[in-house]
Amino acid sequence: MPDRRNPRIGVLSALQAEQQLLLQHLLAVRPLQLRGQRAFHRGRLWGYDAVLVLSGVGKVAAATSATSLIAEFGCEALVFSGTAGGLGEGVGIGDVVVAEQCLQHDLDASPLFPRFEVPLTGRSRFAGDPAWTERLAAGAQRALQGMLEDDASAIRLQGLGITAPRLHRGLLLSGDRFISGPSQAAELRELLPDALAVDMETAAVAQVCADYRVPFAAVRCISDRADASAHIDFDRFTTLIARHYGAAVLRLALRGY
Repeated sequence: MPDRRNPRIGVLSALQAEQQLLLQHLLAVRPLQLRGQRAFHRGRLWGYDAVLVLSGVGKVAAATSATSLIAEFGCEALVFSGTAGGLGEGVGIGDVVVAEQCLQHDLDASPLFPRFEVPLTGRSRFAGDPAWTERLAAGAQRALQGMLEDDASAIRLQGLGITAPRLHRGLLLSGDRFISGPSQAAELRELLPDALAVDMETAAVAQVCADYRVPFAAVRCISDRADASAHIDFDRFTTLIARHYGAAVLRLALRGY
C-alpha cells in the first residue's frame, strides 16, 4: 500500500543541467528504466519514494513524460523543477517563481472556444495543488535566504549581477514557442497581465495531472527576461545557480523546511 504521508512523487526536468544535482541526491533502488526514449530513475529522494525523468523541451515531451510517471510508475504527485523566462514587472534574473496557476499561451481554438481555453474542459488555467505549492514556496524562500547567507553562493550570485533574488507566486505560462523578443513578451503581457514567467512545459504537465487527478506543483528559477531586456550566460547561470536552487528547494520542501 502507498504511504499516504509520503506519496510516491515524480520529478520532471526539461534539461540535463537542471536534473543533474537531483540525480546526485537520489538513492537509486531500481535500475534505470526506459519508456518512450526517456530514462526514468527510481529511488529515495530526501525520504520520499521518487521517480526522476528528463522530459526534454516542449509540451508534448513534458506531457508524455508526465503520463508515464502517473500511469506506468504510479506517482501520486508530480513536481516540475527548472528554469523560465521572466515576464512580470519586477521578476528578475535569479528570482524564483512558484506556480499557483498554469496556462498554455499558444492554445487558441477560437471561435469554437475562448482563446487559451483547453477544449471540452471549460478552463484555461490549471491550479497547482495548494499543499504542494505551499511547500515549494516555503522551501524556495528558505533556499533563497540560504544562498544569500552562504558566502560562496553569494559570491556566485554577485558574479552574475544578482544581489537580491526574490520569490514570486502566481501565473506561469507555457507554450511551444521560445519567447525571446520585446514584441512577443509585450503581447503576452497585454493579453495576460498577471503572468509572471514563461516556459515550454509546465502547463502541459498541469493539464495531464488534472486529467488524472494527481497533485501537481512547479518551481522555476528565472534565467533570463523573456523580453530580452536582460541577458546572462544561460549555461553558466544553470551550472552556478539554477541547479542549486532546484535541489535546495526540493530538499527543503520534502524535508519539511
